[in-house]
Amino acid sequence: MGPAETREDAAPSAAPPIVHVVDDDDALRKMTALLIESVGFEAHRHPSAEAFLEAYDPGRPGCLVLDVRMQGMSGLELQRELAARGIRIPVIMLTGHGDVPMAVEAMRMGAVDFIEKPFHEQRLLDRVHQAIAQDARDRREEAARAEVRSRLALLSEREREVLDRVVVGRANRQIAAELGVGGKAVEACRSRMMKKMRVHSAAELVHLVCTSGVQADTP
Repeated sequence: MGPAETREDAAPSAAPPIVHVVDDDDALRKMTALLIESVGFEAHRHPSAEAFLEAYDPGRPGCLVLDVRMQGMSGLELQRELAARGIRIPVIMLTGHGDVPMAVEAMRMGAVDFIEKPFHEQRLLDRVHQAIAQDARDRREEAARAEVRSRLALLSEREREVLDRVVVGRANRQIAAELGVGGKAVEACRSRMMKKMRVHSAAELVHLVCTSGVQADTP
């Protein structure tokens, strides 16, 4: 394995995206990587799914251009393994066989596209751009969810109980009755909760929780 196929040191999250090319055909792997590099992307070459898993740094943005049929772990098996590990890197699947059931399964598991070899160069480049944009959106959304989770972690048990009820539309008097406390206690708790969540209104709180994907524990 040459230097181009070994793992580089981990880069900060601000680093440019990497397009990982996984194909056990040396010539096709090199040709695909050079095509991707010709439009300014960084391409890392991997001769097998196993080599990719060993080298992959999930902290770096990017996408995966993956051959469906390889020695050892197949492209579909790698796609399943990534899903099992909770890795959401966008996948562009390549095949020289035109296997429709494989295409259906790859797309069902979230592949950006399923492209038959020999492929049209512009189609692949278009899908790479699409996959990179998708990865950027996914990372922004995950960062937003992580931020909400970090704010939720600051809440006391009582503050979380109040939040869950505010999110589903309970008024302070209803919350007080359900929790068996006075109205002023609810108001004070709600004020602390809103400050920790960095919101100024119930509508803003609902929007934050709902758009983050974090589920409220509805009583």
